[in-house]
Amino acid sequence: MYEVIQVRLREAGKITYFSTGGMKFKAGETVIVEADRGLDYGQVLSETEVILDSDVEEPLRKVMRKANPWDEHQIDKNKKKIKEVMAACSKKIQDRKLQMKLVDAEFSFDRSKIVFYFTAEGRIDFRDLVKDLAAEFKTLIELKQIGVRDEAKMLGGFGPCGRGLCCAGHLKDFEPVTIKMAKEQNLPLNPAKISGLCGRLMCCLGYEYKTYKELMKGMPREGE
Repeated sequence: MYEVIQVRLREAGKITYFSTGGMKFKAGETVIVEADRGLDYGQVLSETEVILDSDVEEPLRKVMRKANPWDEHQIDKNKKKIKEVMAACSKKIQDRKLQMKLVDAEFSFDRSKIVFYFTAEGRIDFRDLVKDLAAEFKTLIELKQIGVRDEAKMLGGFGPCGRGLCCAGHLKDFEPVTIKMAKEQNLPLNPAKISGLCGRLMCCLGYEYKTYKELMKGMPREGE
């Protein structure tokens, strides 16, 4: 058995379970964690949970510590530096005339890696771009192509309900959303009313779909 917490890596990274090693953390705290190469940081999203060995789906990494003032200063420095990195990457994309849109970038906590996120219509051969960036920043470079829903999740914003986007807040994974869900709930099939900022069907259409579907089984059809 392991005591674990859910941590969202960096600003908009993957949500992963990390072993607490017996330490106590509160939701919302910033922590320093083990990463593929060196250390990384993230935000605690849950209280401590206990899981069985059989429920561990991947190598379980550890939370090293709660972020201290020096850690917070390093994270802040990385965030300020990333603006310069984004500008340099954007220029190199233009120079190479690549059909891609740079969305965001992040340093790992120890600056051993920079991750660039971009959108594009199709597959992009960015091997030469990676070489350019590695030569300039002298660190490991990773480019990740993301979809429009991921872009909305990273950039954030407000939905038609007036609240912050679900994807940028509490949603862990994107679930399939179909037009049938809107029909079952008798919602207007107007794309402008049932689409999110990403241009895709709103994630919240799936929240009550199963309940509507179950209740409709025992109700008379309209007009009866």
